[in-house]
Amino acid sequence: MKSLYIITMFSILALSIGCGQKKDNNDSSSKEETQSVNKNQASKTSNNNSTNNRPDQGQRPPVSIPAPDFTLATTEGDLVSLSDLRGKVVMLNFWGTWCGPCRVELPDFIKLHDKYNKDGLEIVGITIRRGESIEDVARFQEQWGLNYLLLNDINGNEVSEVTMDYSRAIGQMISGIPTTLIINREGFIVSGFIGPRREQVFYDAIKPYL
Repeated sequence: MKSLYIITMFSILALSIGCGQKKDNNDSSSKEETQSVNKNQASKTSNNNSTNNRPDQGQRPPVSIPAPDFTLATTEGDLVSLSDLRGKVVMLNFWGTWCGPCRVELPDFIKLHDKYNKDGLEIVGITIRRGESIEDVARFQEQWGLNYLLLNDINGNEVSEVTMDYSRAIGQMISGIPTTLIINREGFIVSGFIGPRREQVFYDAIKPYL
C-alpha cells in the first residue's frame, strides 16, 4: 500500500508540465505502467520502513522509502556521494540545461540555498545532458550563478544509472524533468515533485525536516 501511495502521488504530480528525456515517449503506456504495483517492491518498502522506524525518525512519514546511494562528479571533477550528505536535507533535482521548465526553477533554487543552507539544506542537481559537455554545464552554472552542487557523469553513463535507480525506488520512470525529490536527514525520500515549482512550494516541503 505504501508503494501504491508513492506511485499515486507521483502520478498526480506528473500532470505538471516538464521536459521529456526522450522525444518518442509513449504517454499513454507510461501512465498505465505507473499505476501497476509490484508486490515484491511493496513488501520490501514496508519491511524497510518498519525496520528503520526508530523514535529519532519521528518526522519521517510512513510512506518514505530509502534513497539509493550514488557517486557522481561535480563540474570541477570532484566526486560526491549521496552518503556524504547524510544528516542534511537534500533536494535532489533531475534537470538539464536544455530544459526550459528546469530553468524556471533555478532562481528559486538559488534563493532556497542562500536562505537555508546554513540550516542543513543541500540542493543537488543531477545533470541530464543532451550532447553538451561538462564544460558547457560549468559555463551554464557560472552564467546563471548557480550556488549549489551540480553533479555529472564521471566517465560513462553514471547519471543514467542513477536515474534508473531512482525510477525503481519510487516505482515510476523518471522520464520527464524537472523531477525533484526531497530526502530527509536519515536518507529517506519523503516527497517529490514532477514539473517546475516555486520557492514557497519547495520550502513547505522541506520545512518539517530542517
